[in-house]
Amino acid sequence: MGDTYYTIGMAGHIDHGKTTLTKALTNVDTDRLKEEKERSISIEAGYAPLHTEDGTHVSIVDVPGHERFIRQMIAGVAGIDLVVLVVAADEGVMPQTQEHLEILQFLGIKRCLVAVTKIDRVDEELQELVGSDIKEALSGTIFSEAEMVYVDSVSGKGVEELRSAIFSALKQVEFRDRFGSFRLPIDQVFTVQGQGTIVRGTIYEGVIHQGSSLTVLPAGKKVRARTIQVHHEDVQEARAGQRTAVNITGMDREQVNRGDVLVASNHFLVSKTIDVAVRLVDDMQHPIKQRAPIKLHIGTSEVMGKIVFFDRNEAQTSQDEILCQLRLEGEVVVRRGDRFIIRRPTPVETIGGGWVIDPKGEKYRFGAKTAEMLEQKKAGTPEDLIAAVLNEHTLLNEQQIIQYTSLDKSVVSTALNRGIQSKRFIPAEKKFVLTSTFEKGKNEIEEIVVNYQLQHPMRPGVNKAELRQNLQDTFPKSFIDFVITEMLELGIINQQEQYLSTADFRQHLPPRWKARLDEIIGQLKEDGLQVRKWEEYFVGTPLPEAMIGELKSYLLQTEQAYALTDDMIIDQQVFLEAVKKLRKMTDETFGLQDVKRAWDVSRKYMIPLLELLDQWGWTTREEGNRRWLLSENR
Repeated sequence: MGDTYYTIGMAGHIDHGKTTLTKALTNVDTDRLKEEKERSISIEAGYAPLHTEDGTHVSIVDVPGHERFIRQMIAGVAGIDLVVLVVAADEGVMPQTQEHLEILQFLGIKRCLVAVTKIDRVDEELQELVGSDIKEALSGTIFSEAEMVYVDSVSGKGVEELRSAIFSALKQVEFRDRFGSFRLPIDQVFTVQGQGTIVRGTIYEGVIHQGSSLTVLPAGKKVRARTIQVHHEDVQEARAGQRTAVNITGMDREQVNRGDVLVASNHFLVSKTIDVAVRLVDDMQHPIKQRAPIKLHIGTSEVMGKIVFFDRNEAQTSQDEILCQLRLEGEVVVRRGDRFIIRRPTPVETIGGGWVIDPKGEKYRFGAKTAEMLEQKKAGTPEDLIAAVLNEHTLLNEQQIIQYTSLDKSVVSTALNRGIQSKRFIPAEKKFVLTSTFEKGKNEIEEIVVNYQLQHPMRPGVNKAELRQNLQDTFPKSFIDFVITEMLELGIINQQEQYLSTADFRQHLPPRWKARLDEIIGQLKEDGLQVRKWEEYFVGTPLPEAMIGELKSYLLQTEQAYALTDDMIIDQQVFLEAVKKLRKMTDETFGLQDVKRAWDVSRKYMIPLLELLDQWGWTTREEGNRRWLLSENR
């Protein structure tokens, strides 16, 4: 098996010999707490290393078996790769044994061995009878083919056989993802004199190195891994599957709690609303009503909340998974695929378990549409999941996609590349968008631009800020800007200053008013240099008042006219002919009298006309006169 790491859980009814069996396998007494010694029962899950000769690293967790300590049992089992179900030969299958079996299945534990303990207390006939009872209890479960080993921990009988069976079973286990983002759900927090805060748990995925920068969620507090221990030995790194203690700096003992999660990236979301697939226990005492209070056990977290159905108002039995939602009172740190247990607070009982479909659920309406949507979420491939979050959030970077999908980085990268090749996704600089969303955005932008041009044909196009405002309730600003940039590069639209138009658009007079507006343009031309105030051209016409400013802006923007003053404009051709005439009738330097002789206009027009010359860079003022910068033959 090589350099891999596994966790084995010892589960079973109280006083069936789990702790004694763990000591027989590992030579470690997991009943370390004084209270446990006094009461001879396990309260907290105890951990011991199982040494092997082939480089395999195995931790055995001795899970408490008493009903009062079921929450510790759930936290202890979460994260194990193989369970050893312990059944005492002198008592057989007990009620808690049955509940443990259900919990183990809900938590996705796929491999199981059965250790029939205390065999020296019974004869062979009773051993066979207990074996039959166990097989009957396991029938219909995923553990129905579990190997059974008979042992006596005190005499040592069968212990080596059990050890061999464990190693054989572990060869079939898919070990945890050491390449994923580091995640360690914390189940113990304590202090050591002179060292500060210590957190302990089983690494779900990834690798932690001494000195690593980490984050404690859901608080979001940054810490550093000062030292790392695995089974009381200092190590430079710890990997997925290992039971690990981390001495952290940056948080006091009082700030960290059981149920918090230690992570090494921003790939994890905290959430109070999770979409889930739930299976119910077979013999639940009372049905679960819509919005009934529940206690969620996930990882090492325990959170109160309520269960919300979308296709029923209560549930008691169900052969299929029920797709529903858990709305929690506190935040949890979960990823898609994480397993959980839900219990009823009163009367206290395990009512079901399942897995997380979406760690960041929304509030949905009751009905078939939501049920169908959850079914699609449940069945989704990595590409489908990415498509679902992009459909919801429009534009995301890779890190955000990892957060929202709870997929591993390598899975996301591969799925994104496939999606880009199949043209399902479009890379948007360092972000990604659905091709269908891009097309929708492109079509909506084009429609807005075209409609604007039809309504305002004399304008250069729609103002970019105005277009953003029109779409802000549909798309985020960053997405709108990306689509605009792409449309500009594709030549679908043009941009002139802050105005956007279709590629073939040219400003023009509106057909309805064209004849009237042409009359006004003609009158402006006829007035030559001595134009009237702009508003006067509209007196007595049926043209809308808004057209006064519209036509003026149109003529100035298309350079069919130039602005003389705030309320007067002059026809372009008239002005250019006047400039040409003035150039011919004056020397390199000229004064106001020269201008009056050439143009025959009053000061009212002369001064703004000369300032317009200066503005265009054709003349410059020089000691009360002006000097031409424009050559005579230009």
